[in-house]
Amino acid sequence: MEKKKTDSEIVAEIYRNTQLALEAISDVMPAVEDGEIREAIMHQHEEYEKICSKAAALALKHNVDVKEPGPIKKAMMWSAIKMGTANDGSSQNIAQMMIRGTVTGITSLKTSLTDGGTNMDAEVKKLLNELIATEENFEKKLKGFL
Repeated sequence: MEKKKTDSEIVAEIYRNTQLALEAISDVMPAVEDGEIREAIMHQHEEYEKICSKAAALALKHNVDVKEPGPIKKAMMWSAIKMGTANDGSSQNIAQMMIRGTVTGITSLKTSLTDGGTNMDAEVKKLLNELIATEENFEKKLKGFL
């Protein structure tokens, strides 16, 4: 299979995906009142930080210029989270919001796995698969709050 995405593009996507997840968690946490879902989301934050630092190290190794998500994307996400939690800070609502973001990430990452082709760098593929598995695990845990 011919590569549609380079290893550099995939490393940059892993980094950007984790940065967006970390930003979303920071935006949603003030609205989270239930201790159980709060703990689950804080665990997610820790896992995203670990993967983000691995992506940053891979970016350095592969000489990839990684970028933070843009201010417009951040502002749109922040406003969507604030509007989504303004009248409903329930665990169920928070879980639904988090699941939507997680599923979006999974879809994008699985597409990158396919687009990376069979010649993807082993370290890049391993980290990409780690993030996909982490996101899928988060989705499963969050569904428990529905």
